[in-house]
Amino acid sequence: MSEFSFEIRVYYEDTDFSGNVYHGSYVKFFERARTEWLRKVGIHHSELANDGLAFAVSKMEIDFLKSSHIDDLLKVTTRITSLSGARISLEQVISKEEVEITRAEVSVAMINKVGRATRLPKNWRALLLPE
Repeated sequence: MSEFSFEIRVYYEDTDFSGNVYHGSYVKFFERARTEWLRKVGIHHSELANDGLAFAVSKMEIDFLKSSHIDDLLKVTTRITSLSGARISLEQVISKEEVEITRAEVSVAMINKVGRATRLPKNWRALLLPE
């Protein structure tokens, strides 16, 4: 799957005192979209945990381009930009009506129970980057 999109509705709890979406809420939106993307390709966090594995964000760079507000319907698009042994680099974009609101470059690492980086299982690499 080269690109995955997930829709999120903005709720009151996502906004700040000014009525704009709070900057920290965008991080939650990106996380939900990554989780749904993994679920869509057949990788579930509960199975990861059972295997003593997890994805950990190691880097996130965010550009806040425009504001969004309560009741907006946002689309979060996730795309792999690179994949190595234990690391996945992603581009995530949040848009409203095809206008970019927020953009992030995200790196996640596969880690084991003790927090050490570990290689992605081959079968998962195939799910993430189908030929």
